[in-house]
Amino acid sequence: MEKGKMLYEGKAKKMFTTEDDNVLLIEYKNSLTAFNAQKKAEMEGKGVLNNLISSTIFKFLTENQIPNHFLEKIDDNHQTVRRVEIVPVEVVTRNITTGTLCKRLGVEEGMKLPYPLVELYFKNDELGDPIITEDHAILFKWSSKEELDQIKEITLKVNSLLSDYFKELGIILVDFKLEFGRDSEGNLILADEVSPDTCRFWDIKSGEKLDKDRFRKDLGNVLGAYEEIWKRISSRDE
Repeated sequence: MEKGKMLYEGKAKKMFTTEDDNVLLIEYKNSLTAFNAQKKAEMEGKGVLNNLISSTIFKFLTENQIPNHFLEKIDDNHQTVRRVEIVPVEVVTRNITTGTLCKRLGVEEGMKLPYPLVELYFKNDELGDPIITEDHAILFKWSSKEELDQIKEITLKVNSLLSDYFKELGIILVDFKLEFGRDSEGNLILADEVSPDTCRFWDIKSGEKLDKDRFRKDLGNVLGAYEEIWKRISSRDE
C-alpha cells in the first residue's frame, strides 16, 4: 500500500491517502496527550502498541458483526481503513464512575453503574469537546435521530462484547470513547481506534489502572500498562 498525501494529523495519528480513493493509511504516533492536549509527551513504542491493540480489537468486532472502518494492519505503525466522513459526535460509554463524570456530578469514583451510561460530546477541540444532548446533535445537523439510534445500538453492543472480552483477560472495561463515520455509500460504521488511549482499563484483582490515566495522573510506567494490555490480548489467541 503506497503512502500518499497527508490528509490530517491528530493528537495520536496521521492519515494519508492511498492509490484507492476509498482507502486511507493510518500512522500511529508515539505522542501522548491529555486534557485536550494541554499535557503532552512522547513515549517510544506507544504507536506500535496502539496499532497492535486496535487492529486486534477491530478484527474481533468484525468477527462479531460490528461494522467498522478497519481493513488491515500493514506494519508496526500503520493500518489501512475505509475512508469515512466522521460524524462530529463522540460517544462515551461508562460502566463505572471515574474521570470527568465524578468532577461534573460530584459522585464518588468506582461506583458500578446498574446499566451503561452513554454520553454524547461535540467533537471540537477548540471548544474542549463539550457534552451535548441528542437534541443538540439533531438541531445543529451533526447527526440525525435515526443515526443516533443506530449509534447507541452499536455502542451498547460493543460495550457488551468488549466487557466480556476483557473480563476473560482479567480486566474491567471501565469506560471508553467511540467515533463513527459514514462510508462512501452512506453507511454508518465504527471508526477511529480502540486502545488504552480511548478506553479505561482496570485490573480485576488489584484495581491497577492500565491505560492513559497513568499519564493523566502521573502514576508512572505508562508504557508498561500499554504493554500489559497487549500481553493479555495477544495471549488470548495463542
